[in-house]
Amino acid sequence: MLKVLAIGAHPDDCEVAAGGTAALWRRRGDAVRFVSVTNGNAGHHTMAPAELAARRAAEAAQAAAVIGIEHEVLSNDDGRLEPTLKRRLEVIRLIRRFGPDLILTHRPNDYHPDHRYTATLVQDSAYLVTVPRICPETPHLRENPAIAYFHDRFKRPCPFVADIAVDVDPVMDLKWAMLHAHASQFYEWLPYNDGTAGSVPPPEAGERARREWLERRWGPVLEAVAGQCRERLMERYGPDHAADIEFAEAFELSELGARPDRARLEAMFPLE
Repeated sequence: MLKVLAIGAHPDDCEVAAGGTAALWRRRGDAVRFVSVTNGNAGHHTMAPAELAARRAAEAAQAAAVIGIEHEVLSNDDGRLEPTLKRRLEVIRLIRRFGPDLILTHRPNDYHPDHRYTATLVQDSAYLVTVPRICPETPHLRENPAIAYFHDRFKRPCPFVADIAVDVDPVMDLKWAMLHAHASQFYEWLPYNDGTAGSVPPPEAGERARREWLERRWGPVLEAVAGQCRERLMERYGPDHAADIEFAEAFELSELGARPDRARLEAMFPLE
């Protein structure tokens, strides 16, 4: 059984970047845990921070229940995360408690400082999770986990390079259900922030209408991953299968964690 720890900056980040792959891991019988390093308490235009933090924790739990995993939300304030020693030790402890074979997280070049600093905290924890004198009250790991980055579209200072890509078409209903659970974000804050709030069906329109809007709005964004990583999909699934893949998730292996060979990397990520 593989143990996978996905560490995102906010309570919906792991679902967006790796929700489909997580569903496939669970289907395969692997253990998956999502962690949000901040409580997301700044991600809204009307709700007070404390109320929003409670709501987002509940949304994270609801999303995690869709595929039968746990989602831990840390107490750090949204938009105020810094890669301090205190936060590094916090991340070292949470990694050790779960004991993952594989960690997923953001890349360090990203538009959001919380994303960048989450990546930094994970990178700064790599190797140190194996050092007994660091956080001695939490048993150290005997081996450094592999670390892989979520897909993104940022080009500078270096673009994302997919080392592995996963066809998530078979579980997109589950991924959509996970995103649908984060109502404060996908139906409220993000539409307000990008100027599309007027197109969102109100709650009284019903769950089906809102879910259909979500898929129309976010479908092209999520479909872009397969288009950008088609070559990797062809290598993994063959040209005929790869040509038909609509939704994929892709990951870049970090040099700072364990470095599995190609065969091990393929075995770590589910095929179907």
